[in-house]
Amino acid sequence: MRLLRSTMTFSALTLLSRIAGYARDLAQSAVFGASAATDAFVIAYRIPNFLRRIFAEGSFQTAFVPVFTEYRQRGDAKALKDLLDHVAGMLFAAVLAVTALGVLAAPLIAAVFAPGTLDDPAQFALLTDMLRLTFPYLFFISLTALAASVLNSFGRFAIPALTPVLHNLAMIAAMFALAPLLDIPVMALAWGVLLAGLVQMLVQWAALARLGVVPRLRFARNHPGVRRVFRLMLPTIFGASVAQVNLLIGTVFASVLASGSQTWLYLTDRLMEFPQGLVGAALATVILPALSRCYADADHERYSHTLDWGLRTVLLVALPATVGLVVLAEPLNATLYQYGQFTSVDTQMAALSLMALALGLPGFMLAKVLAPAFFARQDTRTPVRAAVIAVLVNLLLCAAIVAPMWYFKIVGAHAGIALASAVAGCVNAWLLWRYLKRQGLVRWMPGWGPYLARIALGCVVMGALLLLASREVGDFAALPVTARFAHLLAVVGGGAAVYGLVLLATGWRPRALRGPG
Repeated sequence: MRLLRSTMTFSALTLLSRIAGYARDLAQSAVFGASAATDAFVIAYRIPNFLRRIFAEGSFQTAFVPVFTEYRQRGDAKALKDLLDHVAGMLFAAVLAVTALGVLAAPLIAAVFAPGTLDDPAQFALLTDMLRLTFPYLFFISLTALAASVLNSFGRFAIPALTPVLHNLAMIAAMFALAPLLDIPVMALAWGVLLAGLVQMLVQWAALARLGVVPRLRFARNHPGVRRVFRLMLPTIFGASVAQVNLLIGTVFASVLASGSQTWLYLTDRLMEFPQGLVGAALATVILPALSRCYADADHERYSHTLDWGLRTVLLVALPATVGLVVLAEPLNATLYQYGQFTSVDTQMAALSLMALALGLPGFMLAKVLAPAFFARQDTRTPVRAAVIAVLVNLLLCAAIVAPMWYFKIVGAHAGIALASAVAGCVNAWLLWRYLKRQGLVRWMPGWGPYLARIALGCVVMGALLLLASREVGDFAALPVTARFAHLLAVVGGGAAVYGLVLLATGWRPRALRGPG
């Protein structure tokens, strides 16, 4: 029950962040549209976010939380604080060096990850200037992630889940307050990213102060806890960042496609973050400390039960969410983004990539539960093998699908990038499950067959209803703003209600969500 309560708390607060994120994306789309300038920002924002997966929520957290939890379980407060001080010092030094290097090497980074901009000197210069502003965000958000890891380990999930709201508010403020003052208004987006990182760091370190565990920076590399954390980090640098690596591969391919491709893919990724953040990321955040405690206490039965609960909960949401995103791809984009400079063509193009990428949603979300099963046991090498294969699959599929579409100038080539990422995400999740099964870590609890049958039936009925209802409404973009949202909420709410009713009618009960402890 405690896991469910923590997940629901994290999800509820994440929902606020996603709502604020939508407000930010809506403002960005309406003010700047989908253009070469916004494509430059998407690239400048994506590169430090890739590194964020290494030094912040991804690789660092998956290595640090199990070690920190193990120290906590020993009950030695002095040793715990000493570990935190030394890890904080080494993380501070590492991200400061990487940030400085990124600022200095901005032109080279722009050329490597966006070769298509080399043919447009103005866009290349804009991308370079933006990178110099967005790279320091890596420094602030890495220290933010350290604070979040500590807070989560103490069972404090609220502040880490809520602070992303501040990120979105800072960017919205920059768009409206700063953009009119700049010669190049779109640069306000990059300034907003920098401000957002600083604000999030200050808020979470204040939360550490209230808990009485603010680290003192120490720089002894030979500290045994630091060596363990960084030894565990090295393999996870690739494994925990597989989704971001695939995004970067997509960025390279999209840089040679039609203007606006980066922005369409960015908005698609943002819509995918709703179910992933509300359930996938929430479960990953809550389940890693829980699995780590089970491993530290050698409670193998509870470990298996916790993992089984996480997988069931993911599929309960991921499968209907996939159906909904595919069926409602165009109504969603028309309702959420088609205002101001964002045109009907942009809506159609964004809908194409959303339908393709949504097919990988179950894989993306399953991986968020499966990977912590390895990290909790301090096995960081196995997920890397899965990640390497997934990235190779993505690269090959991008080349096989996108390159011919680009060569023959087929409209919608960017959707091929999304499809390649979706397939790669499913491959990654399948491999993680296969490795767990080989190691004897997956022990299925009774009732999986009927459970999946209920979900499948619910998805079929819900999908049919969504399709009929959206066709009845017609062109969402032709409706007034309030009518768009009213109809979309009615369609989505009706579909969710029907899905839930089918589950209840076939024997599923909400108490199944309680999980272990």
